[in-house]
Amino acid sequence: MSIHSSLAAATTKLPIPVLSTYSVGHFEKLRLISLSTALPLAERDTLEPLSRRVSLDRKGNLFRQDEPAGSVYNVTSGALRLYRILPDGRRQVTGFAFPGDFLGLSLLDRFNVSADALGPVTACRFDRRAFMELVRSQPNLMMHLHEITGHELSRARDMMVLLGRRTADEKIAAFLMGLRARYAQIGRSAVTLELPMNRLDIADHLGLTIETVSRTLSRLDREGCILIVPGGVRLVDHARLDRLSAH
Repeated sequence: MSIHSSLAAATTKLPIPVLSTYSVGHFEKLRLISLSTALPLAERDTLEPLSRRVSLDRKGNLFRQDEPAGSVYNVTSGALRLYRILPDGRRQVTGFAFPGDFLGLSLLDRFNVSADALGPVTACRFDRRAFMELVRSQPNLMMHLHEITGHELSRARDMMVLLGRRTADEKIAAFLMGLRARYAQIGRSAVTLELPMNRLDIADHLGLTIETVSRTLSRLDREGCILIVPGGVRLVDHARLDRLSAH
């Protein structure tokens, strides 16, 4: 998702989809966290009046693939699964969204993925046209959003490498170390990792089967590389995980 195209194109009025799976409440104080540093307070205060609070229960849908992209979202709590349904009916999980992530920054007219909640989720919703008009008038805000999209592009490149000629061990290690880095950036534990996604989600993300994901995690646990705990994993042998993920 990128905003590297001309922001002037975003002024075209787009229909805002009616989303029945969430409730919209009062304005809320934003907790806008970029992937590397918090947005300055002045920029958060500038964005706040444009936001509406969105609440999702587990399995609730924030938006669907091919729906008109009339909104931009900032995740404030919880996690979402981002995925595409391929023409042959298979599902490709393209990533996971966590607090601080912006969704819908692309200038595409329609969402190219679906976003489902992996548990309770809250987010701030912005009318896309108003959001882009504000960004165009705020150079500092534009700079921070370019920083965010730069991280997104970097993750996309890493994902292309990850889906290449790597073993299951290397893919799982890279996934866990990448999740560790993302959690550290938002102030969450980088030792014991919560895994809100299930084994099938991980498999569809890494291009593996669910059986391979389960076997690989179990073997890494037996070998003392990780420790499987309720709701997640604890990273034990960081040196080995680093070596595997760097291949």
